[in-house]
Amino acid sequence: MNRWELLKNSYNKLHSYLKRYSIFHVKYVDGGPRETRTQELVRRFRYNKSAVFGLILILVLVFMAVFADFIAPNDPNPSPPELQNSLQPGFWDENGAEGKPLGTDMLGRCVLSRIIYGSRISLSVGFVAVGIATALGVTIGVLAGYFGRWVDSILMRGVDIIFSFPALLLAIVIVATIGQGLDKAMIAIGIVYSPQMARIMRGSVLYIKEMEYIEAQKAIGSNNIRIIFRHVLPNSLSPVIVYGTLLMASAILDAAALGFLGLGAQPPTPEWGAMLSESRFYIVSGAWWAATFPGIAIIFAVLGLNLLGDGLRDILDPRLKS
Repeated sequence: MNRWELLKNSYNKLHSYLKRYSIFHVKYVDGGPRETRTQELVRRFRYNKSAVFGLILILVLVFMAVFADFIAPNDPNPSPPELQNSLQPGFWDENGAEGKPLGTDMLGRCVLSRIIYGSRISLSVGFVAVGIATALGVTIGVLAGYFGRWVDSILMRGVDIIFSFPALLLAIVIVATIGQGLDKAMIAIGIVYSPQMARIMRGSVLYIKEMEYIEAQKAIGSNNIRIIFRHVLPNSLSPVIVYGTLLMASAILDAAALGFLGLGAQPPTPEWGAMLSESRFYIVSGAWWAATFPGIAIIFAVLGLNLLGDGLRDILDPRLKS
């Protein structure tokens, strides 16, 4: 087969591939339009009840984070502290703190207001940490998967070394090295999760680069940069999107753990893990609400992201299409 026949064959297969998988392609049945690829994905998502429930939970958290200034009943950090209202119960007690539905903590601060403002911090940690992990992981995965050979060996051995450490322990080591604080915690969590993203991306690129339309691009003289950015990356991002959603849940959980250990957000920042750390001593004295409600907020955030990630996987994976 000569070069032109190879190009013609590759073009026909590429056209067939794009026609089949393009999200904008309209399918026809009996001469009439049925639905676009986007409409099909939306329909499948709508019938996935767990994914819809997860999306609702995340939208509630996003709403709280965006409009915290308007929906929070009180200042999360009043100055001076209202010590006279310390550890008062909420709406379930007839003698509860007035205007503070979920009670107060040891400094008289409204627990509900601090949870609402804490949603900003937790979502920020999730987005920033996963953004860092995605940037590092996608870069390493693309280089290792596309170029292979010694590039793959060097990069993947570095990834294996990072994988040999427990994630939370490595995050603690990084934070202890670069310093405490919420921004340092985001960087540490992002670095810890980048090897996982690199593995996902490398596997996807190894499959994509063997497709015939990639061979066609090489045959017509396209350089590696053009092939990577125009053809390899766009077709390799579906598993990254799904895994990134799941990683956000783990990032929020790890940020809460670092805050609990005093290595993440520092007082008086209303971060859920730090709130748990500050309030854990008062559970045995009967002030269970100060630690319970931040813990419930963490549970709902992680649950919502996990359900949404599982739903996206079910929708985007063609092997799971019924």
